Amino acid sequence: MRSSLLLALCTVLVVACNDTSTSAPGESETSQARVVVYTSRQPYLIEPLFERYTAQTGVSVDFTSDNEASLIERLAAEGARTQADVFMTVDAGNLWHATQRDLLKPAESELLASSIPPMFADDQGRWYGLSVRARTIVYHPERVDRDELSTFEDLADERWAGRLCMRTSRKVYNQSLVALLIEHHGEERAEEIVRGWVANLATNPYSSDTQTIEAVAAGQCDVAIVNSYYLGRLLVDDPDYPVALFWANQESTGVHVNVSGAGITRHAPRPDQARALLEWLASEEAQAEFAERNLEFPARPDIAPRGVVAEWGSFEADDTPLTVAGERQAQAVRLMDRAGYR
Repeated sequence: MRSSLLLALCTVLVVACNDTSTSAPGESETSQARVVVYTSRQPYLIEPLFERYTAQTGVSVDFTSDNEASLIERLAAEGARTQADVFMTVDAGNLWHATQRDLLKPAESELLASSIPPMFADDQGRWYGLSVRARTIVYHPERVDRDELSTFEDLADERWAGRLCMRTSRKVYNQSLVALLIEHHGEERAEEIVRGWVANLATNPYSSDTQTIEAVAAGQCDVAIVNSYYLGRLLVDDPDYPVALFWANQESTGVHVNVSGAGITRHAPRPDQARALLEWLASEEAQAEFAERNLEFPARPDIAPRGVVAEWGSFEADDTPLTVAGERQAQAVRLMDRAGYR
């Protein structure tokens, strides 16, 4: 028992020492209304939105940035002592994991429930998607005829041998994609597909989607599977960037989509402020800017994308509830390991 207590105390101390909150050290609650967000999103993507929220409402938003695994462990270690009101992260798999640790509670918001499609939300309202990202196929237009492309499954065909680049299987984005393959095809067929991808790799998997796209541009491979906004960022810097996007699986399951989203923490000290912030992030104004800034798609279907994202055109999305990505995540990791996908 003493060992357990000592370990718990050390965990809290380590968490306190690693605090990267934007709040000043020693800051205490003041009369100014505030809401505290733990987020794995890059500060430059979210801080302008938080500043706008503060300007409109007078409620300050203090946020702490870290990777999702560290933030989940921090919330668990802090328990009822946490100052976090909102947990914000990417990928439904991470949000699902937070619910399995009982770190989020239902938002109880009719506005969120009516604004965000059910496929982009937890069925108990413990998290809601705030922007949508599509994971699809990119290719080099000088080496690949667009008519050659069709589905994720087709990239396992031997005609793509030595032509495919992938990001590492350790990234949750690929774990969620494989989880949905299992959901659609069953585990045996999904493993055949993943083994085909591994056999067709032109080189070892990369650590990021950007590196993967750059390998296509450099001629190291011809096709790859990435999140569309990574290509969008490269195209914003260079409109002539030599990589094109193809919406996968348009005649079958629809292209794989996921979300960045947020939920109210189980022990939120300010749940009303947390709910108000989430509802504002689902507003027309915030949805448009959130998606445009991140080069993602608005979670609300009535808000049109802008800029380079709009230029890619519309697509049919896989409408499988994203909770499946979390529920099958461990199964997907085991499958990729068996298939030799590292």
